[in-house]
Amino acid sequence: MTTTAVSPALLTDPELHASGDPHAVWQWMRAHAPVYRHEEAELPAFWSLTRHEDIRSVYRDAAAFSSARGVLLRPGDDPGGGMTLALTDAPRHKQLRGLMADWFNTRAVRGLEGYVRAATRRVLGRAVELGTCDFADDVAGRLSLSVICHILGIPEQDHEDLYRWTNEAFEAHTSLVSHPRLVEYFMELLYQRMEEPTDDLVSALVNGTVDGELLTEEEAVFNCENLIGATENGRLALIGGMQAFLEHPEQWQRLASDRSLMPGAIEEILRWTSSATHSMRVATRSVEIRGTRLEAGDRVVLWLPSANRDEDVFTDPYVFDITRSPNRHIALAAGEHFCIGSTLARAEMRVLFTELLDTVGRIEQSGPVRRLRSIEVGGPETLPVRLTTK
Repeated sequence: MTTTAVSPALLTDPELHASGDPHAVWQWMRAHAPVYRHEEAELPAFWSLTRHEDIRSVYRDAAAFSSARGVLLRPGDDPGGGMTLALTDAPRHKQLRGLMADWFNTRAVRGLEGYVRAATRRVLGRAVELGTCDFADDVAGRLSLSVICHILGIPEQDHEDLYRWTNEAFEAHTSLVSHPRLVEYFMELLYQRMEEPTDDLVSALVNGTVDGELLTEEEAVFNCENLIGATENGRLALIGGMQAFLEHPEQWQRLASDRSLMPGAIEEILRWTSSATHSMRVATRSVEIRGTRLEAGDRVVLWLPSANRDEDVFTDPYVFDITRSPNRHIALAAGEHFCIGSTLARAEMRVLFTELLDTVGRIEQSGPVRRLRSIEVGGPETLPVRLTTK
């Protein structure tokens, strides 16, 4: 860790996450202020939680900590509240999850592996041809979006348009549903699937029922946006994993020599990158955490990278070790809102790093890394690399 002024107030400054060291702040807070209140400023007042035990407990108590008003710290409530998988509580959350689960379970992901491998080979082949490329854009970004587009049923010829539109929304730090062309595209696709359903997730969303009723058009669009937006975390895990291996070449060589270490390497990448910087909940009743009373309506921010460096849970938490065991990270949340795409995310990492080991002879960083300026997701925004085949 680098030296950073230790002030919890800095956590809401995107610049800290882009060029500073938020881990120094989180480490101090775990030791001295694990339950910390931030008063209202540009953002609403909220409580910060930084310890693994407390964050896991909040995740596992969905009755006391609601997701329906938003899961990211922003002014006001989320406009998609109560409509999407991420922004609903029981029992609706479980019913929505049931509409989508068959596309993300172990069996479905096994069936997708051929597509994931083909897509991986395609993006890596293009990257090798370029010689020097941006791993964030040319490899991880295109791979992640291609896979979710395939699941949604978006034709291959439209993937590049979707990639451009989602990047425009991410770069503007706005919701995907604020991008007019993206919304227009999904509305057209929804109407097509209403008339002619196919075996894809969009068809399931527009033709499936919750409480005996079809989803509204708005709900279907918001859920498509939610699924595409969620790929940002998977993309950042791929980029952050590659950066970790470039910075710790002995771990890459270790994996190259013993492929049985791949499952553990994937878990360590998830812990190390913790690409979802925070998740938010709203207390539904008065609760007490470590002797501090929180009231109904209070916002509670869970800092996941802090939980995944908690000295009470992880030995040498600031060491990247692909043989780490146990590895009880919560990078993919916990409880009812455990990431529905967790199996898919792990499969994408396994296929990508396997293909890199099998086909790429040398991977070198070819320029400076620029980190995202965001308090919501963290990791490299750019990762320039040079790839050469064996």
